[in-house]
Amino acid sequence: MLVHDTALIFGRHARQTLRSRFAMLFGVLTPLLYLLLFGPLLTGLPLGARGTSWQVLVPGLLLQLSLFGGAFAGFSVIVEKNLGIVERMRVTPVSRLALLLGRVLRDALVLLLQAVLLVLAALVMGLRAPLAGVLAGFAFVALLALSLASLSYALALRVRTPQEFGPVVNALTMPSMLLSGLMLPMTLAPGWLDVLSHLMPLRYPVDAVRDAYTGSYTTAPMLHGVLVTLALVASAVTVGTRAFRRAGA
Repeated sequence: MLVHDTALIFGRHARQTLRSRFAMLFGVLTPLLYLLLFGPLLTGLPLGARGTSWQVLVPGLLLQLSLFGGAFAGFSVIVEKNLGIVERMRVTPVSRLALLLGRVLRDALVLLLQAVLLVLAALVMGLRAPLAGVLAGFAFVALLALSLASLSYALALRVRTPQEFGPVVNALTMPSMLLSGLMLPMTLAPGWLDVLSHLMPLRYPVDAVRDAYTGSYTTAPMLHGVLVTLALVASAVTVGTRAFRRAGA
């Protein structure tokens, strides 16, 4: 029943996404602009990390997709909640976990498609990375999308309007982007800022994907990235499921 219910919810939201293809394309626009306008500025600069400037920048942009795409996913459920759609779904026998999984799987798929477009553009501009590393990057994009979208939906079910939701998400995503080293490795930061960044869970998958793009798959950053990401997914899905269970109760 869980698989059946999840497929129903996923199909409903996937059809909504297919009716708004421009939203999918514009979702990848900001990372593409960073790639096109910021990437050439890093060429030849000492970035304090292994690999070329593209192997440093592209992994950060991939996870930036997950961060912003997942964090702002909750806007849609605010609209559905205010229209009574969430409450009508809750009175059906559909699994509460399926109400969440159907949505976050759609979000993960959309972000994966955008990640593929981003990597293809980066390859044209000069990125060279092993296939296994690129696939590992896609896996981290999907897992982070699942976790961040789950937390976003949980938050959206607690607030009443998009005007309340937006500032909270902005206040959380901006420090996450800056302290995780998405744009530049934290090895370039002062010592105190580097230490502070280790408290940011997103730093570990960022370091892991950068290692994967240089062909390193058995290093400590990769292990830490996998463990932190899996823990984040498990906790976020639990929080999101409880939020759907309590919504409107």
